[in-house]
Amino acid sequence: MNVTSIPISKQGYKKLEDELARLKSERPAIIQAIKEAREEGDLRENAGYDAARERQGMAEARIKYIESRMALYQVVDLDKLGGDKVVFGATVEVEDVDTEESRTFTILGPDEADPAKGSISFLSPVGQALLGKEEGDEVSVDIPRGRVTYEIVSISFNGSKVLG
Repeated sequence: MNVTSIPISKQGYKKLEDELARLKSERPAIIQAIKEAREEGDLRENAGYDAARERQGMAEARIKYIESRMALYQVVDLDKLGGDKVVFGATVEVEDVDTEESRTFTILGPDEADPAKGSISFLSPVGQALLGKEEGDEVSVDIPRGRVTYEIVSISFNGSKVLG
């Protein structure tokens, strides 16, 4: 996938900036923990050393990942979005045609989507199916529990509903 830019909300970008700063500020403590564990002697049976090295590896990998993505982000101000179609940043209320169960999804970028909190990536199967659709449209999509058909009940931007 040749990505030239990845949309991200201002809030999502700020959250990643904060995480990057926090990870970088933890570097000295991790290095100190490794140094102290080294001083304890035999590294082959030193759980403290292994844990500190693992923590360092995970932190450095996350720092590298965030830094590599920062240049690709296209920051989107969600307060300036609107319209009657589902686009990045839209909050979409859908109803399962079969079960009449309602769900609400906010369409965000892959690095800020959190399905447990109701935000999904525009790259996800449901996100892809919803993009470009309008209120009243139906979309069918394969999800882990099987094929589901949603009807778009409403589209809103930052809580303001778009009346169709």
